[in-house]
Amino acid sequence: MSAADWEPEIDDIKAMRAENGGADLKAFMRAQIAAGKARRDDAPKPAAPPKPPGHRPGAWPTGTSPPGPPPERQIPKHIWDAAVRHYRNEEHFPDQPCDCGNCP
Repeated sequence: MSAADWEPEIDDIKAMRAENGGADLKAFMRAQIAAGKARRDDAPKPAAPPKPPGHRPGAWPTGTSPPGPPPERQIPKHIWDAAVRHYRNEEHFPDQPCDCGNCP
């Protein structure tokens, strides 16, 4: 059993107060406070690993760009233009018939 687990009785406290002008009681109380803090405080968190030099999160490396769509998703220009024209007609001229060529 350590000193931190021991609870003194009134006679023990009186004796500590009488010895060394109360220095023993002060030391005992400080030890009790330190033991309580040690039980209450969380363990320190580990430091974050160092970041690689020159790394900017979320950015592409200097002088490069993200890859484009895969070749199987390449849309021919005439189909793309017709889809854009259809969208534009629906958004800006909803009350007029569409002239995109795909609408009935």
